[in-house]
Amino acid sequence: MTAEPVDLTGRTVLVTGATPGSLGAATARVLRSWGARVAVTTRTGTSEARTALGPDVLGHPLDLADAGSVEALVQWCAAEVGPLDVLVNNAGIHLDLRSRWKEPRLTADGHELHWRTNYLGTAHLTHALLPLLLQGISPRVVTVVSKLHARGTNAALDAPLDPYDSWAAYGTSKLALIHLTTELARRHPAVRTAALHPGSVYTRIADRGLEEQRLLSRVRRVLAPLERRALLTPEQGAQTTLHCATAADVVSGGYYQRCALTAPSEDARDAAAAAALWDRTTAWVSALR
Repeated sequence: MTAEPVDLTGRTVLVTGATPGSLGAATARVLRSWGARVAVTTRTGTSEARTALGPDVLGHPLDLADAGSVEALVQWCAAEVGPLDVLVNNAGIHLDLRSRWKEPRLTADGHELHWRTNYLGTAHLTHALLPLLLQGISPRVVTVVSKLHARGTNAALDAPLDPYDSWAAYGTSKLALIHLTTELARRHPAVRTAALHPGSVYTRIADRGLEEQRLLSRVRRVLAPLERRALLTPEQGAQTTLHCATAADVVSGGYYQRCALTAPSEDARDAAAAAALWDRTTAWVSALR
């Protein structure tokens, strides 16, 4: 499951969620080594990006749960980055890994936290960057999802989870991203899209998911060497993202795992649900802008 190197000289790529040690940082590092001009988002922006990836990498902060932060990134891209050839939607969260939350955690604008960050924030960014992508060379939008999208349901796209379950909320946000991928391919055929499961990767994402569990966090740090041996490295996990971002035979709108096209869950193959979600999301994004 190794992506084949591609000459990306003259191409510009934006990778979200490229903090040091992350899947996004590993993805950006390889794309840069293949010749791409790389811009990334991190929690703090340029200094963190340069620390992780080198002085020639462009960086900007991004909080997907904040519409103002998304718009600031889009304006920065228009002014400093220019036409985009590839957008890699890698940033996301998975919190409450021990299922302690009995009620949803809400963002400032009233949305469930996983839904607002993983889906709405990513959809907002993707819609807003479409003009720059349509100026790019054979543009692509690649979105990191998860096999846990199967924990989500189309019914949960329309109504709050009752009872609330944070894993189902996470899965629903990833299911929605697959719908975004397939519907973007249908509505904008000039943009090739793909969603992917990167595998089980050792990154810092679990740190945030356990940040309220101090004892368990300490135990995890002690057991980190064992966990690293059991899971993929970020570099290994990035291979499917790299394949989807560069391979000539990627099927637009497809779902990939281990660098191969595969079938997502039954709910993820519901074209009517994808179209309806696209329409609602487009209206939501238009109201923001």
